[in-house]
Amino acid sequence: MKILICDDQDIITEGLKLILESQADFSVMTASDGAQAVDRVAEKQPDLVLMDLKMPIMNGVKATEIIKQRFPAVKVLILTTYGDDDWLFDAIRSGADGFLLKDIPHGELFSAIRGTIAGDTHIDPKVARKLFDHAAQRMPVPNTQLLSILNEREVEILRLISRGYSNTEIAETIHLSEGTVRNYISALFSKLDVSDRTQAALLGLRYGLTDISDLK
Repeated sequence: MKILICDDQDIITEGLKLILESQADFSVMTASDGAQAVDRVAEKQPDLVLMDLKMPIMNGVKATEIIKQRFPAVKVLILTTYGDDDWLFDAIRSGADGFLLKDIPHGELFSAIRGTIAGDTHIDPKVARKLFDHAAQRMPVPNTQLLSILNEREVEILRLISRGYSNTEIAETIHLSEGTVRNYISALFSKLDVSDRTQAALLGLRYGLTDISDLK
């Protein structure tokens, strides 16, 4: 798995690189700002980018937006700190695939990277609370009640998305093919007017379909 670390603080970059390189299935490269990350993604086509938010030249929000537009198959995991609250919602809109805290234990970091590459949505529960509170104030809400615009199966799938399930796991849980699940998810996104799993997951949290403690 090819992983690109993007952070302007050398001590963090080098520390993460050493940690990740302890895993035999990880190949690690680095970038010191968002603009360099975009160039590295174009050149190296990594599977996943660990993206800091506050950086010179180009911040992580803008870099994530460009990467997701140009290279939608590349996953982007945001690396955040408690001081980055105001940036988180913008990172959702940019298409980020998940959010990690920089003090995440090593084992959880490895699992989050592998899971995200496989299609999971990983949101640290502490970050999820901030995202949920922020989304409650700023994310557009459908004009009608959620349960009236979604059918029973779509509600069930949204609940599983909100808990961080991948398409494969959803298909196994509700005994449908992955193709059928993808079709349901496409219809779900259209009805909710969202563009990705993270936005859908936050709406699921907002409407009480799952609890933050249930996040994977």
